[in-house]
Amino acid sequence: MTETDLLPPLPERRLEILWYLIANDGRYPWDPRWKRPVDFEYVQAWAKSIDVNGFYGALLATQPTGGMDPWITAASLVPTTRRMKFVIAVHPSVYTPTSLVKLATTLDQNSGGRVILNVVSGHIGLDAAGVHLKHEERYEHTDEFLTVYRALMRGERVDFDGKHLKIRGAEAAFLSLQDPYPPLWFGGASPIARDVAAKHIDNYLTWGEPPAETAELIADVRARAARHGRSIRFGIRLNLIVRDTDEQAWAAAQDMLDHVDDGVVARVQTESAKQESVGQARQLAFHKGVKPRFAQELEVYPNVWSGFGLIRGGPGIALVGSPESVAARIREYHSLGIDSFIVSGNPLLEETYRFGEQVMPLLPVTHDDPGPLRPAGYTPPRTSAPAPTGASSLVAAGRRR
Repeated sequence: MTETDLLPPLPERRLEILWYLIANDGRYPWDPRWKRPVDFEYVQAWAKSIDVNGFYGALLATQPTGGMDPWITAASLVPTTRRMKFVIAVHPSVYTPTSLVKLATTLDQNSGGRVILNVVSGHIGLDAAGVHLKHEERYEHTDEFLTVYRALMRGERVDFDGKHLKIRGAEAAFLSLQDPYPPLWFGGASPIARDVAAKHIDNYLTWGEPPAETAELIADVRARAARHGRSIRFGIRLNLIVRDTDEQAWAAAQDMLDHVDDGVVARVQTESAKQESVGQARQLAFHKGVKPRFAQELEVYPNVWSGFGLIRGGPGIALVGSPESVAARIREYHSLGIDSFIVSGNPLLEETYRFGEQVMPLLPVTHDDPGPLRPAGYTPPRTSAPAPTGASSLVAAGRRR
């Protein structure tokens, strides 16, 4: 019997498809000549397309010092949408636990329980934001931050004395509509990142990798969570090139590669090499930073392509193929334990319709799942957490799923 055998079973499996919102779009958005102007009307059109095409929601990506503010964007889109969930990227080191509680509870109440938090502990943009934490320190800080945050979201009054955070008499004025709080999603491939996920996170996110590597990662994080008496879900971030046939999809991948000059590849690879990211190093291993003559040379598994990693940092794997081929790969990843798929294709607006009309009908997708909700405006009786001496002294119980 293994550690995971002792845990209660997970709820019935879901298959959630989410899209991606970022202030950068176009057929070849890495090339200024092809970039589209992205204003609020354009973002509204995106959001409406996500809603009408049956997506579960979308990741609102951001950096600490650039891009759209995800909170303002999400709040602005609440009246435009009916069921779209807002996966808001948050960097704990540029918030306090109490400020994040205020943002999350307010938007969750005002949106009818449609908030998900994507906790980001990577270093990109933090220096410019005045945050100078080393790799291990960032995840230590995130561990303390989430310990306090989760306690506050359960209605506890918190005193906390940690290495990075000193909290006295903190409490939430009111709580989120989702009980006990909006789901916490998180990614990170290093051992310390996996440990933080195992302790605190509801949905562990990974960048796309071939199925074998993905299965190994899931098994490792699942075992770490079991040591904390927890069961967690898994998600994956993938790019897409979908066309009517596999041949047309690979022709589109070739066209994309033909519109990437060597200078773009060199710049992206230089910037990626500076990152303190285990996940980024894993992505590099699939394309080696070298642009081939033929796109299909970077096919690392049937219909799984590493070419996006040449032109962007972060998730560099794409599913390339016909609607049937792409749906088959998604089903394969789902069979490994992936429940949530954050996907995107260029241009972001048009490709929501292509995926929604051609791929979504081939999948047993979950369109809406509100989870447990409190009555609107619910404020529970206060409880006081014991005064801790460090991060390990206040352990948030959270979801034990």
